[in-house]
Amino acid sequence: MNKFSIITTVFNGEETIGKTIESVISQTYNNYEYIIVDAKSEDNTLKEIDKYKKYITKVISEPDKSIYEGMNKGIKISTGEIIGIINSGDIYSSDALKIINNYFKNNNLDFMFGTVLKKKILYKYEPNKIWWSFNFYPAHSGGFFVKKKIHNELGLYDTRYKCSADYDFFYKLIVKNKKKGTITKREELISTFDLGGYSSRLSLFEHMLEETNIRINNGQNKLVVLIIFILKFFRHFSKI
Repeated sequence: MNKFSIITTVFNGEETIGKTIESVISQTYNNYEYIIVDAKSEDNTLKEIDKYKKYITKVISEPDKSIYEGMNKGIKISTGEIIGIINSGDIYSSDALKIINNYFKNNNLDFMFGTVLKKKILYKYEPNKIWWSFNFYPAHSGGFFVKKKIHNELGLYDTRYKCSADYDFFYKLIVKNKKKGTITKREELISTFDLGGYSSRLSLFEHMLEETNIRINNGQNKLVVLIIFILKFFRHFSKI
């Protein structure tokens, strides 16, 4: 029976943190610890968190430089075999951890993705697409689970990247280290994604620049990376 470490990052999330916490503590699978990392919120986030303090294993509240630094803080102190990240505003389905645990229990997996509702149901895991697109999986927050030992082996999220460090980790996980993963079935909904999250506040150029740097820093052919950048640039502006 795997122990999960569920980590929530939040900053000024007084209106969203409650529903996220409630989705975690109402799980039908109860072998988990719950860690909340608050980036020194300036609103009533901590008061909202305090309402649920008896259900929460650890609360950290201190400034951080990025959302990924917050995730790393939680991972460092986690004690579970499987790490799950769910940011403030996103919610788990009630059987999420039960479903994920069954996959890990019955398969030799290093990581996995869960089906996510993000305007529509997203359930495809297409790792070969990572060579030219990071749009190959449903979602990171609320939809990604990885064994703690994999973080011990490959490291934490690279905080040089403020909006796409998950892409960097996935590239290391899938391309460079050939770790084994899968995805839940379409009908096995794991989480619902809040469309107003942090990454939605950043510009297309910021996303494209980080994705380009991730590919180059992980050793992908620079000519191929340049072609990917140009094609993505023209594809976007041809739609405007």
